[in-house]
Amino acid sequence: MSDSRVITGVEKTEIPETTALKDFLSLIKIGIVNSNLITTFTGLWLAIVFTNKHFFQSLDIVFLTLVGSGLIIAGSCTLNNYIDRDIDQIMHSKRKRPTVTGKISAGKVLSLGLFFVILGLILLFMTTVTAGVIGIIGVFSYVVLYTMWSKRLFVSNTIIGSIPGAVPPLIGWAAVDPHLHTVAWIIFLLMFIWQPPHFYALAMKRCEEYRAANIPMLPVVKGFKTTKNHMVVWVALLLPLPFFLFSLGIPFVILATAFNIGWLVLGLYGYKMKDDLKWARLMFVYSLNYLTIIFVAMVILTLIK
Repeated sequence: MSDSRVITGVEKTEIPETTALKDFLSLIKIGIVNSNLITTFTGLWLAIVFTNKHFFQSLDIVFLTLVGSGLIIAGSCTLNNYIDRDIDQIMHSKRKRPTVTGKISAGKVLSLGLFFVILGLILLFMTTVTAGVIGIIGVFSYVVLYTMWSKRLFVSNTIIGSIPGAVPPLIGWAAVDPHLHTVAWIIFLLMFIWQPPHFYALAMKRCEEYRAANIPMLPVVKGFKTTKNHMVVWVALLLPLPFFLFSLGIPFVILATAFNIGWLVLGLYGYKMKDDLKWARLMFVYSLNYLTIIFVAMVILTLIK
């Protein structure tokens, strides 16, 4: 089950002792799958609320949407691991992936990724054609536009990669209501804008790894100062979005605005901090909490509204 072309970049002593389950979860990037399923469910939930449908009477749609979305996300991440296995062996943080250690052969990774994507799309098309088409767009933009094309060529790769990351709530909404409401597009925009500051913070932390792998991430090409400027601008772009979501209730608008301002203040504080990497870690952690709290709040606050 080894891939000799890949494993040459990893010393034998570095190969970790892992279970088949851990290797599988690493292959599909379970963290990304879980976080995207939160946004998918939120889009689905809000569509049910806005169309005055009943959640428990829509359990078939809920099941097909969440399983289908989970499969195309897991499949896309698996294909990403397959394509990036040459550069992952150079990056220390990614050397334990089974595609690098050789614990899962490249052929099996490719087959599994394609199987998951195809099965997931079939399930999404069983909800609505719109959900299936958006699913295709998400897979294509992540696997082809980001992983295969822009990631290794352009500093704008993070922005291009933000497209598939913003698709899940649209899929969730479209599975219930193919006539996408304005709220669905605002949530898509929120997710799109959220990603650059989130991933730029991560890129700052792993700057030398990306440099070694010759990946033109913004901190590598333009430096930390320019990256900070970009991050602050992107966070500032989030400020007006809650005011287009009054239909979710005033408490949500207040909460989202407070979190936006808090993130912007932390971003501006980065100009005073001497430790850029510490600031990047703070921005990264804030972005994770921001995403979880904002999307969970959309569900809870509409539930008690």
